Amino acid sequence: MNQFTIIVPVYNEQDNLTRVEQELLAYIQIASKKTSILFVNDGSKDDSQTMIEDICARNETFSFVSFKENRGLSAAIKAGFDAVETEYVGYIDSDLQTAPSDFNILLEKIGAYDLVTGVRANRKDSFVKNMSSKIANGIRRSFTHDGMDDTGCPLKVIKTDFAKRIPMFKGLHRFLPAMILLQNGTVLQIPVQHFPRLAGEAKFGVWNRLVGPLMDCFAYLWMKKKYINYEVAKKG
Repeated sequence: MNQFTIIVPVYNEQDNLTRVEQELLAYIQIASKKTSILFVNDGSKDDSQTMIEDICARNETFSFVSFKENRGLSAAIKAGFDAVETEYVGYIDSDLQTAPSDFNILLEKIGAYDLVTGVRANRKDSFVKNMSSKIANGIRRSFTHDGMDDTGCPLKVIKTDFAKRIPMFKGLHRFLPAMILLQNGTVLQIPVQHFPRLAGEAKFGVWNRLVGPLMDCFAYLWMKKKYINYEVAKKG
Protein backbone atom coordinates (compact mmCIF):
# COMPACT_ATOMS: atom_id res chain seq x y z
CA MET A 1 0.00 0.00 0.00
CA ASN A 2 1.33 3.43 -0.96
CA GLN A 3 2.27 5.80 1.86
CA PHE A 4 3.25 8.90 -0.12
CA THR A 5 1.74 10.72 -3.11
CA ILE A 6 3.62 13.34 -5.12
CA ILE A 7 1.40 15.98 -6.73
CA VAL A 8 2.77 17.36 -10.01
CA PRO A 9 0.86 20.45 -11.23
CA VAL A 10 1.14 20.85 -15.00
CA TYR A 11 0.42 23.85 -17.21
CA ASN A 12 1.80 23.75 -20.76
CA GLU A 13 4.80 21.57 -19.90
CA GLN A 14 4.87 19.19 -22.88
CA ASP A 15 8.61 19.74 -23.33
CA ASN A 16 9.31 18.63 -19.75
CA LEU A 17 6.97 15.68 -19.27
CA THR A 18 9.18 12.95 -20.72
CA ARG A 19 11.93 13.95 -18.29
CA VAL A 20 9.37 14.22 -15.47
CA GLU A 21 8.32 10.61 -16.12
CA GLN A 22 11.94 9.40 -16.16
CA GLU A 23 12.97 11.31 -13.03
CA LEU A 24 9.93 10.26 -11.00
CA LEU A 25 10.22 6.62 -12.06
CA ALA A 26 13.85 6.72 -10.93
CA TYR A 27 12.80 8.27 -7.62
CA ILE A 28 10.12 5.63 -6.98
CA GLN A 29 12.89 3.01 -7.08
CA ILE A 30 14.80 4.72 -4.24
CA ALA A 31 11.92 6.30 -2.31
CA SER A 32 12.00 5.81 1.45
CA LYS A 33 8.21 5.35 1.42
CA LYS A 34 6.12 3.55 -1.18
CA THR A 35 5.21 6.31 -3.62
CA SER A 36 2.61 7.16 -6.26
CA ILE A 37 2.41 10.14 -8.63
CA LEU A 38 -0.61 12.37 -9.29
CA PHE A 39 -0.52 14.79 -12.22
CA VAL A 40 -2.93 17.74 -12.00
CA ASN A 41 -3.31 19.27 -15.45
CA ASP A 42 -4.29 22.90 -14.94
CA GLY A 43 -6.06 23.38 -18.29
CA SER A 44 -2.96 23.09 -20.49
CA LYS A 45 -3.37 24.26 -24.08
CA ASP A 46 -0.49 22.23 -25.53
CA ASP A 47 -0.13 18.43 -25.76
CA SER A 48 0.44 17.97 -22.02
CA GLN A 49 -2.83 16.10 -21.45
CA THR A 50 -2.16 13.56 -24.20
CA MET A 51 1.31 12.97 -22.82
CA ILE A 52 -0.01 12.64 -19.26
CA GLU A 53 -2.55 10.02 -20.35
CA ASP A 54 0.15 8.06 -22.17
CA ILE A 55 2.43 8.19 -19.12
CA CYS A 56 -0.36 7.00 -16.82
CA ALA A 57 -1.33 4.22 -19.22
CA ARG A 58 2.13 2.68 -19.10
CA ASN A 59 2.84 3.30 -15.39
CA GLU A 60 0.36 1.95 -12.84
CA THR A 61 1.77 4.17 -10.08
CA PHE A 62 0.84 7.33 -12.07
CA SER A 63 -2.64 8.89 -12.23
CA PHE A 64 -4.08 12.26 -13.18
CA VAL A 65 -6.75 14.89 -12.63
CA SER A 66 -7.44 17.27 -15.52
CA PHE A 67 -9.14 20.66 -15.19
CA LYS A 68 -11.65 21.86 -17.75
CA GLU A 69 -9.87 25.24 -17.83
CA ASN A 70 -6.85 26.96 -16.30
CA ARG A 71 -7.51 27.74 -12.62
CA GLY A 72 -4.03 28.45 -11.25
CA LEU A 73 -1.40 26.72 -9.14
CA SER A 74 -3.26 26.96 -5.82
CA ALA A 75 -6.32 25.29 -7.36
CA ALA A 76 -4.15 22.52 -8.81
CA ILE A 77 -2.53 21.87 -5.43
CA LYS A 78 -5.93 21.85 -3.69
CA ALA A 79 -7.30 19.35 -6.24
CA GLY A 80 -4.33 17.16 -5.46
CA PHE A 81 -4.89 17.43 -1.71
CA ASP A 82 -8.57 16.55 -2.22
CA ALA A 83 -7.72 13.44 -4.27
CA VAL A 84 -4.87 12.03 -2.18
CA GLU A 85 -5.54 9.10 0.17
CA THR A 86 -2.00 8.30 1.35
CA GLU A 87 -0.63 9.27 4.77
CA TYR A 88 1.75 11.83 3.30
CA VAL A 89 1.47 14.16 0.32
CA GLY A 90 4.24 15.95 -1.53
CA TYR A 91 4.44 18.56 -4.24
CA ILE A 92 7.00 19.24 -6.98
CA ASP A 93 6.90 21.50 -10.04
CA SER A 94 6.96 19.90 -13.47
CA ASP A 95 9.90 22.09 -14.51
CA LEU A 96 12.10 19.87 -12.29
CA GLN A 97 14.21 22.73 -10.98
CA THR A 98 14.23 20.70 -7.77
CA ALA A 99 15.28 17.04 -7.50
CA PRO A 100 12.74 14.30 -6.66
CA SER A 101 15.52 12.46 -4.80
CA ASP A 102 15.47 15.25 -2.19
CA PHE A 103 12.01 14.08 -1.11
CA ASN A 104 13.83 11.45 0.95
CA ILE A 105 15.55 14.22 2.93
CA LEU A 106 12.16 15.79 3.71
CA LEU A 107 10.49 12.44 4.47
CA GLU A 108 13.22 11.67 6.98
CA LYS A 109 11.93 14.57 9.13
CA ILE A 110 8.17 14.45 8.50
CA GLY A 111 7.45 12.13 11.42
CA ALA A 112 8.29 14.87 13.95
CA TYR A 113 6.71 17.68 11.89
CA ASP A 114 3.47 18.28 10.01
CA LEU A 115 5.07 20.07 7.03
CA VAL A 116 8.66 19.92 5.83
CA THR A 117 9.63 22.28 3.01
CA GLY A 118 12.76 22.70 0.96
CA VAL A 119 14.85 25.86 0.80
CA ARG A 120 16.51 26.28 -2.59
CA ALA A 121 20.28 26.38 -2.00
CA ASN A 122 22.47 28.13 -4.61
CA ARG A 123 19.49 29.11 -6.75
CA LYS A 124 20.05 28.90 -10.49
CA ASP A 125 17.53 31.60 -11.46
CA SER A 126 18.12 35.05 -12.93
CA PHE A 127 19.11 37.97 -10.72
CA VAL A 128 15.69 39.61 -11.18
CA LYS A 129 13.84 36.41 -10.28
CA ASN A 130 16.03 35.78 -7.24
CA MET A 131 15.70 39.33 -5.93
CA SER A 132 11.94 39.55 -6.50
CA SER A 133 11.48 36.22 -4.70
CA LYS A 134 13.70 37.36 -1.82
CA ILE A 135 11.71 40.60 -1.41
CA ALA A 136 8.38 38.77 -1.67
CA ASN A 137 9.47 36.24 0.97
CA GLY A 138 10.49 39.08 3.27
CA ILE A 139 7.11 40.78 2.87
CA ARG A 140 5.22 37.54 3.45
CA ARG A 141 7.33 36.62 6.47
CA SER A 142 6.63 40.02 8.08
CA PHE A 143 2.90 39.30 7.81
CA THR A 144 2.86 35.62 8.78
CA HIS A 145 5.81 35.29 11.18
CA ASP A 146 6.18 31.71 9.93
CA GLY A 147 9.99 31.83 9.95
CA MET A 148 10.19 30.42 6.42
CA ASP A 149 12.87 31.73 4.07
CA ASP A 150 11.59 30.27 0.79
CA THR A 151 7.91 29.32 0.72
CA GLY A 152 8.05 29.40 -3.09
CA CYS A 153 10.27 26.32 -3.11
CA PRO A 154 8.31 23.68 -5.08
CA LEU A 155 9.37 20.78 -2.91
CA LYS A 156 7.25 20.04 0.15
CA VAL A 157 5.97 17.11 2.20
CA ILE A 158 2.85 17.42 4.37
CA LYS A 159 0.88 15.04 6.55
CA THR A 160 -2.26 14.53 4.49
CA ASP A 161 -4.74 15.10 7.31
CA PHE A 162 -3.25 18.59 7.79
CA ALA A 163 -3.17 19.27 4.03
CA LYS A 164 -6.84 18.42 3.62
CA ARG A 165 -7.81 20.95 6.33
CA ILE A 166 -6.11 23.88 4.57
CA PRO A 167 -8.79 26.31 3.31
CA MET A 168 -7.22 27.09 -0.05
CA PHE A 169 -7.69 30.29 -2.03
CA LYS A 170 -5.87 31.70 -5.07
CA GLY A 171 -2.28 32.50 -4.11
CA LEU A 172 -2.33 30.44 -0.92
CA HIS A 173 0.34 28.05 -2.22
CA ARG A 174 2.80 30.64 -0.90
CA PHE A 175 1.32 30.33 2.60
CA LEU A 176 1.25 26.58 3.16
CA PRO A 177 3.61 26.63 6.19
CA ALA A 178 1.63 29.51 7.73
CA MET A 179 -1.62 27.60 7.25
CA ILE A 180 -0.15 24.55 8.98
CA LEU A 181 0.84 26.79 11.90
CA LEU A 182 -2.77 28.03 12.08
CA GLN A 183 -3.71 24.41 12.78
CA ASN A 184 -1.20 24.38 15.65
CA GLY A 185 0.99 22.18 13.47
CA THR A 186 4.78 22.21 13.24
CA VAL A 187 6.95 23.11 10.24
CA LEU A 188 10.59 22.69 9.25
CA GLN A 189 12.70 23.94 6.35
CA ILE A 190 15.68 22.03 4.91
CA PRO A 191 18.13 23.05 2.14
CA VAL A 192 17.59 21.22 -1.17
CA GLN A 193 19.22 21.24 -4.59
CA HIS A 194 18.17 23.70 -7.28
CA PHE A 195 18.72 23.58 -11.04
CA PRO A 196 18.11 25.88 -14.03
CA ARG A 197 14.96 25.34 -16.07
CA LEU A 198 15.87 23.21 -19.10
CA ALA A 199 12.63 23.49 -21.11
CA GLY A 200 9.31 25.32 -21.17
CA GLU A 201 8.64 28.79 -19.82
CA ALA A 202 8.31 30.16 -16.29
CA LYS A 203 4.67 30.86 -15.38
CA PHE A 204 5.33 33.73 -12.93
CA GLY A 205 6.76 37.18 -13.61
CA VAL A 206 7.79 40.06 -11.35
CA TRP A 207 4.13 41.04 -10.85
CA ASN A 208 3.26 37.55 -9.61
CA ARG A 209 6.21 37.47 -7.24
CA LEU A 210 5.82 40.95 -5.72
CA VAL A 211 2.43 42.62 -6.11
CA GLY A 212 0.40 39.39 -6.06
CA PRO A 213 1.96 38.07 -2.84
CA LEU A 214 1.50 41.45 -1.13
CA MET A 215 -2.22 41.36 -1.90
CA ASP A 216 -2.37 37.73 -0.77
CA CYS A 217 -0.84 38.72 2.58
CA PHE A 218 -3.96 40.74 3.38
CA ALA A 219 -6.12 37.76 2.41
CA TYR A 220 -4.05 35.64 4.77
CA LEU A 221 -4.50 38.12 7.64
CA TRP A 222 -8.27 37.98 7.12
CA MET A 223 -8.09 34.18 7.05
CA LYS A 224 -6.01 34.11 10.24
CA LYS A 225 -8.52 36.32 12.04
CA LYS A 226 -11.49 34.21 10.96
CA TYR A 227 -9.86 30.76 11.06
CA ILE A 228 -11.75 28.16 13.12
CA ASN A 229 -9.55 25.72 15.02
CA TYR A 230 -10.72 23.31 17.73
CA GLU A 231 -10.01 19.94 19.33
CA VAL A 232 -12.72 17.58 20.51
CA ALA A 233 -12.25 16.65 24.19
CA LYS A 234 -15.10 14.12 24.48
CA LYS A 235 -17.85 12.57 22.42
CA GLY A 236 -20.87 10.77 23.76
